Amino acid sequence: DEPPQSTLNMGYPADPGANLVRLAHQHGIRVRPLVGPSSLLLALMASGLNGQSFAFHGYLPQDAQERQKRLRELEQRSRQEHQTQLFIETPYRNGVLLDAICQSCQGNTLVCVATDLSLSGESIQTRSTAQWKKQIQDGKAPDFHKKPTVFLILAT
Repeated sequence: DEPPQSTLNMGYPADPGANLVRLAHQHGIRVRPLVGPSSLLLALMASGLNGQSFAFHGYLPQDAQERQKRLRELEQRSRQEHQTQLFIETPYRNGVLLDAICQSCQGNTLVCVATDLSLSGESIQTRSTAQWKKQIQDGKAPDFHKKPTVFLILAT
């Protein structure tokens, strides 16, 4: 007994496993999560940002103007709700995203860049937008090109 095709196409690009899990639930199959690393939760735990209220947004728009608009919306939401905002980017565009954060967010907004979590080269750095800007201007951008990275912001 196969579910309707529309049910199969309701997945999320950043989490293709969601389709399979949803189908299992629909067919009464028990789903048991296993203990293991989740880069999103690991990043949140190590960021020093608000872990009591947070939201994950997946990938931000690729278009520069749309991305800037979305970052400002997320920063405003963070400020209003004191909520940490998490998002990811394709690893070869990490630098573009950090630059966009530095250009779009206010100087006192906290930004965590969490790279290669649970690997030997792991790096988790939380700084204000102003501090990130200065670090980048000084030629000390994080070493995260083509490395899986989670970005977190918390507006104060």
